[in-house]
Amino acid sequence: MASGFITYLSHAPEDDRRSKLEAWKEMTGVKKFDLKHFLSTESELLAWKAEGLPFDDLSLENALVILQCCRCPLLIDPSQRATQWLKTHLRESRLEVVNQQDSNFTTALELAVRFGKTLVIQEVDTIEPILYPLLRGDLISQGPRFAVHIGEKMVDFSEDFKLFMTTRNPNLEVSPDSMAIVTAVNFTTTRAGLISQLLAATIQHEKPELEVRKTELLRTEEQLKVQLASLEESLLEELASAEGNILENTSLLMSLNETKAKSTTISESLTESMKLQESLDQERDAYLPVAENGSKMFFVISDLAKLNTMYRFSLTSFLRLFQRALEAKQEAGTADLRIKMLTSMFQTLVYEYVCRSLFKADRLAFALHFVHGMRPELFENKEWEMVTGQIVVDIFRRQESLKNIKDSLPSWIDAERATAVSDLKQMYRNLYQSLCLDDSDLWANFSRSSQCERDLPSKLAQKLTWFQQIIVVQALRPDRLQSAMEWFASRSLNVRELSPETLNLKRLYEQESLAHEPILVIISPGSDPSQELEDLAEEVVGGERYHQIAMGQGQSVLAVQMLRDCAKDGHWLCLKNLHLVTSWLPVLEKELNTLEPNDNFRLWMTAEVHVKFPTILLQSSLKVTYEAPPGIRRNLARTYDSWSPDFISRPASTIRAQTLFVLAWFHAVVQERRCYIPQGWTKFYEFSFADLRAATDVIDRLCTTSDSQSVQWEFIHGLFENAIYGGRIDNSFDVQVLQSYLVQFFSNSVVAAQVGMRSRPVKLAANVVLPSTYQYKDYVALIDSLPDTDKPSFFGLPANIERSAQRITSSQVIKQLKILMRADATGDKFDRETWARQLGPLLAMWKKLNKGTGLVNKTVKQATGQELPVTVFIKQEQESALKLVQAVHGSLEAVGRVVHGNALLTSEVQHLARALLQQQVPDAWSSLWEGPRDPVHYLRSLVAKSLALGSWVEKAHAQTLLSGGAIDLSELFHPDTFLNAMRQQTARTLKCSMDDLKSVGRWNNTKVSGASCTVRLDGLQLEGCTFDGSRLLENELNSPTVSTLPSCTFAWVPKDAPEPYPMNDSIYLPIYYSSDRERIISMLRVPCGGNQAKWIQCGAALFLKS
Repeated sequence: MASGFITYLSHAPEDDRRSKLEAWKEMTGVKKFDLKHFLSTESELLAWKAEGLPFDDLSLENALVILQCCRCPLLIDPSQRATQWLKTHLRESRLEVVNQQDSNFTTALELAVRFGKTLVIQEVDTIEPILYPLLRGDLISQGPRFAVHIGEKMVDFSEDFKLFMTTRNPNLEVSPDSMAIVTAVNFTTTRAGLISQLLAATIQHEKPELEVRKTELLRTEEQLKVQLASLEESLLEELASAEGNILENTSLLMSLNETKAKSTTISESLTESMKLQESLDQERDAYLPVAENGSKMFFVISDLAKLNTMYRFSLTSFLRLFQRALEAKQEAGTADLRIKMLTSMFQTLVYEYVCRSLFKADRLAFALHFVHGMRPELFENKEWEMVTGQIVVDIFRRQESLKNIKDSLPSWIDAERATAVSDLKQMYRNLYQSLCLDDSDLWANFSRSSQCERDLPSKLAQKLTWFQQIIVVQALRPDRLQSAMEWFASRSLNVRELSPETLNLKRLYEQESLAHEPILVIISPGSDPSQELEDLAEEVVGGERYHQIAMGQGQSVLAVQMLRDCAKDGHWLCLKNLHLVTSWLPVLEKELNTLEPNDNFRLWMTAEVHVKFPTILLQSSLKVTYEAPPGIRRNLARTYDSWSPDFISRPASTIRAQTLFVLAWFHAVVQERRCYIPQGWTKFYEFSFADLRAATDVIDRLCTTSDSQSVQWEFIHGLFENAIYGGRIDNSFDVQVLQSYLVQFFSNSVVAAQVGMRSRPVKLAANVVLPSTYQYKDYVALIDSLPDTDKPSFFGLPANIERSAQRITSSQVIKQLKILMRADATGDKFDRETWARQLGPLLAMWKKLNKGTGLVNKTVKQATGQELPVTVFIKQEQESALKLVQAVHGSLEAVGRVVHGNALLTSEVQHLARALLQQQVPDAWSSLWEGPRDPVHYLRSLVAKSLALGSWVEKAHAQTLLSGGAIDLSELFHPDTFLNAMRQQTARTLKCSMDDLKSVGRWNNTKVSGASCTVRLDGLQLEGCTFDGSRLLENELNSPTVSTLPSCTFAWVPKDAPEPYPMNDSIYLPIYYSSDRERIISMLRVPCGGNQAKWIQCGAALFLKS
């Protein structure tokens, strides 16, 4: 069993080791087996502890493997504690240590082999071919001695030679043939191992006398065992050497009695020692909750790497934080109180440390994930899964079912919340009944409140748990879900705000930075901490002792030399833009590991997010994020910081100075509007400082006169729209937004004529009046007077944009939480237990969705060419839907067979499982239909649409589809193709080309003149404003974010037919497939009451209901 452990389990994590050993004990009939005590003595274990080996089971077992195995050990040791122990342990064995990247590596290897040294090779990235003959034992006999090939040389082999290899890379990729000739020993931290380490650190600080007494007891116990063993040996020796009759040998009998007496005394002492040890262990275990809490915390924050590859944290920094928590001065009367205070203090330290390393967009998801991991008692059965959308409730088989629910919905709840309320009712009947939703008076304040998460009916708020309050807000008021999540997280973590204090580089340097730990500043695009760093260096070490290098091609050699010089002299060095040189970063990391820096040395690094950034460098760095602060005021301040006073006032032109401010305002508006994606812009456009610089150059050349009338505004509009800013915009409706800003800002109505010629001040926005001077200070004063928080009117967005933003943010947070909950398994390696655990719920959900539907076995007749285009489309839509259902069913069934052991794993099943394990829709499904990106939503939507198509086919057969009441386009897989089929049918009827037709819509049940084929569309959603059937209306602060349009009569008519609404009194709105605004289905002209730019800027758009 011991040899089996060393051969097969050295690379396995702790849980796998325990389960395999239990299985082996059962197979062999061995009742008790302890590897540590079988292969070593207590004295040896204590000696290893004194040499610096962590005293947890994993480390001790690994040490035994290293010292007992036949093949060369390869230590996977991210924390390097085991490597340090190994070097200490082998220091008397003619030890030689070399890095694999060292220039003298081959020479050191040859000498060690020849003279029988012990060689430790550090920083192993891959097993070099030169090592293969040694690892395989390819020795060549040359008379009485042996030799081995090292490169091109034949080197004498000394039998005293020993080889050890170590790496800090926890994800080292070693080929199977290489793995077969080494013994991989994994020191990567496990939960149990970390508990042992944290408990030892806690006892060492809190009750050091306990640790001393336990060590003494173990040593005494070992001595007693040695004495007992020696007594047994001497007894056997005496018996073996005795002559004559043993019973008459008086001296032998006296010796036997003496040995027996000593043995009894020793046995009693051992029993007493065991009792004492148990009592000491009980005292130690009082602090076990602190260690268990800390271990759990480390693995919760380790999940963050799934969200962003830059979010990686080392065990060393985690242990340093734990030590800080232990050393914090806190008065505590009892041990229980001290444990609570320690736990709370450490949790706060870790949360703030990690939060500082995250971008703002990821902090709420982390806070919720942290609460879920650390305080499971706050969540009742299936509540977390409900909020994150991982539970499937029964879907509606017919539209009538949904209609019944809408009809029974209390009047104060929006109709669009019908599905969510139904899900809540099905999942939590008792909770639903306790809410008393029919009592409109009870919920009146909640329904209107701008802080509804804090205005739940008081009698209900006392009954509901904190997380149940989130469930209620999600179902009834999703426009406040983000705030509800933030309030829940801050109460659960007992912090005032989820975001840490503003980054202060000086405090970071003074309180946390170390000479041997680089500081990595992770920057967002457009932000640059260089100036702040320079100012800090000037203050702390002086400008002449601060050096910076902008990394790029050809800078790596200079950077390494500068790093060595600065480390030696105690200077500061800043390496900027490391994301541009990711292939060189392993060299930098190895160089840092070999440095012995001056205590005053500091290495600062800046980098944007990059997937190839080395894990080890990330873990070994102190990380902080640096983002450009949001808001128009700060954006304008950054622009004016980049412009000098001379630049603004140089030609003494007020027109030029005003136009430059207008440009800065325009640049801030288009950048900050990105905070409201997809209503502000449909996607993130990289408007950068380079755009501002190019636009500034245009303004500088055109605004040379003192008369605004002579400025070529159309020229500016064209350049900005088609090249500088608009060149990267690929959505025509986003282009319209840009055009409306250009027309609004860059015109004679905004920029003054000659100084003193204006009859009244012109406002750029509410309370923003342009100065009538060219003085830099006047514009800076205007910037300083702006509010910190942007008003929606600055962007032309509706007053309730905050509610829309909250819906978008909260849905993004839920997506992030799903990513954080992904399995660590990638699908590259087949693990039946992991697959069953992770994919089992999805397979069960699919079975539940299809129960009683008949979709899996259903067949339909193919459409014929003689039928009307709309009928042909509906039949083809149903046919493709059934093919998709059956394809999905077949692939999930194949996964199920593999998981249950009834089929062999194929590459197709592996690709499918890999995607599902990462909560992504497999490519094989997406190629048939581009539906939702989440597999759960994809499968729900697939079955719901396939069932709904049944009624469409029935109406198509009865020829009542277009005339038999309103239809809902969201029930189709390809609604744009349906509208195109209508277009084709209309063209056939009118005997004209499809290109000669245009789409029109009318409301209030009025007919469309000139239309031969009409249909009533129902369920269209409107965002950005509201519609009363005759014109668009502005949203108020408390208006719902999304409203449902009245039924619309839609048709295709000849292009020369009159428009249903006047052109200057209506506006084209896009119809998107969903609220994420990624796919456009069609456009509709909607009456707006004039002022088209206003509706364009507010982000008005239509989309199908989800």
